[in-house]
Amino acid sequence: MKRLLNYSLFIILFSLVSCSPKPQEDKVVQPPNFVLIFIDDMGYGDVGCYGATGFQTPNLDKLASEGLRFTNFYAAQPVCSASRAGLLTGCYPNRIGFSGALFPSSNVGISPDETTIAEMLKEKGYATAIFGKWHLGHHKKFLPLQHGFDEYTGLPYSNDMWPVHVDGTHYKKGEGRDNYPELPLIEGNEKIGEINTLADQDKLTTLYTEKAVDFINRNARKPFFLYVPHSMGHVPLGVSDRFRGKTEKGMYGDVMEEKR
Repeated sequence: MKRLLNYSLFIILFSLVSCSPKPQEDKVVQPPNFVLIFIDDMGYGDVGCYGATGFQTPNLDKLASEGLRFTNFYAAQPVCSASRAGLLTGCYPNRIGFSGALFPSSNVGISPDETTIAEMLKEKGYATAIFGKWHLGHHKKFLPLQHGFDEYTGLPYSNDMWPVHVDGTHYKKGEGRDNYPELPLIEGNEKIGEINTLADQDKLTTLYTEKAVDFINRNARKPFFLYVPHSMGHVPLGVSDRFRGKTEKGMYGDVMEEKR
């Protein structure tokens, strides 16, 4: 039996009272949509609304100004796989087998006994998708489509888990990651390509963003849950030509501004 998700969803219903003496027809209210953006290794002050300077994040700032900002909180763990396990299940990561980061050689992943946000919302009729970094197991039984998501495009783990240094040169034999495979790019349950060079990494943010926008447009008339866990600012950093060299903070500023 799946463990119950330890999240509480609070829905505030607003009643509008009309001055008209005629009764109003009942209107069907569509459930709220959820867009969850998770940016790897981004610092607290790396968004404009939290004090970032030298680059701009206008869309993220707008979300903050029109919604809620949380300035005092705990993360489940400050590590790739464990933080995602906690985020998607609502459980303490160690209780469900995650105490750090999974690697390309790992043969474990998220258990089918856990309930993710995607699974919970899918039962309510939501369309669900993830575009970005998964990192809860790269074998098929652990991938997103087996855990509540209808669509998936992205990397199965961190973008530095490949045989390439951050400067683009390959690890030499015996340097530690020389036996890592090239980064697999996965769509659904299948590998559709590889990330072999830093130039390939430059395309990731654009890829995730375009996939996310397309998903929103296709599901505009039905409730949806969209999860966008960006690979960067985890190193190695990559940025598209459109944003390269556009900020005062170098490559990192460019990467942050591309997420906007």
